[in-house]
Amino acid sequence: MNVRGNAHTLLQARRRDSLDKRQRVHTALAALEQQGKKITHTAVARTAGVSTWLTYTEGIREHVEAAQQRQQQAAPQPVPARNPNATLRTELELARQEIRSLREERDQMRQALRHQLGQQLDDLSTTALTGRVDELTRQNQRLADQLRQITEEDAVLNVRVASLEQDLEAARTSLRRMIRNENTAR
Repeated sequence: MNVRGNAHTLLQARRRDSLDKRQRVHTALAALEQQGKKITHTAVARTAGVSTWLTYTEGIREHVEAAQQRQQQAAPQPVPARNPNATLRTELELARQEIRSLREERDQMRQALRHQLGQQLDDLSTTALTGRVDELTRQNQRLADQLRQITEEDAVLNVRVASLEQDLEAARTSLRRMIRNENTAR
């Protein structure tokens, strides 16, 4: 068994693994920078799938810090607002003016609608309205007469049904007696 050969193979595997991890860190760093995401040691480690410790090692740390510097220089500096209260006051005044304008428009529309409805009522003559009232009165009378007639027919039919039920009951009773008499005669 060659102990030296195994140690050499393991050492080579560790070097390859280390180089692979470092390459993944460089790729992740470039991807984060290209996407415009905030570059931190934790974000680089998470994206590369390595430990945060590796991002702080010599040879990697410098690249992360350089990318952070580039990102800070490229980030636009926020423009301080002159006076946020003045902006809010201006917006409030504009909103009030719009509300006044909408209320005036609403009032004009209401007035126009009232005028139109009044015109329509004026166009209907009293003779037309009287004729319509007479027609509705006649129709109401016809319906009342039909209801009265149907109610009377219903009452007559109910009396007839009651009479027929009594006749049926009498016929059943008579039939039972006949059957009983017939059975006792035998």
